[in-house]
Amino acid sequence: MTVAEVAALPAVVDLMTAARALRIGRTTAYALARTGDFPCPVLRVGGEYRVPVVGLRRALGLDEPSG
Repeated sequence: MTVAEVAALPAVVDLMTAARALRIGRTTAYALARTGDFPCPVLRVGGEYRVPVVGLRRALGLDEPSG
């Protein structure tokens, strides 16, 4: 995933989108989310994992967009 693609993400994404940005495979991403070791904050919403993009950008070392 390019920096431009990450910048265009909505406020919250699913776990696999975040994993793709971090270059983490599916099995590893779910294992890290379950144990609380995913590289950025993960929210459990119902039966799904959601990742706030602000935390994803921080994990990638990207500045938060102004505005």
